[in-house]
Amino acid sequence: MNTTKLLAAAVAATFVMGAGTAFAAAEKSAASMECSKQADAKGLHGKDRKKFREHCKHEMMHSKEAKPEEKK
Repeated sequence: MNTTKLLAAAVAATFVMGAGTAFAAAEKSAASMECSKQADAKGLHGKDRKKFREHCKHEMMHSKEAKPEEKK
């Protein structure tokens, strides 16, 4: 009986943790796509593109944390 409860709890925890990871991945994906569009617009390639995208994604992720959107 206890084994069944522990197994059920482990499965539930896995789903909860997986949902959080999927949400975080979606945010990162949106930032990555936006930074790629900006790099395309600037015509960046190679090392310059990689450097730009890393900086862009870092700025986008930290700007969202610093300024949460207000709901009215």
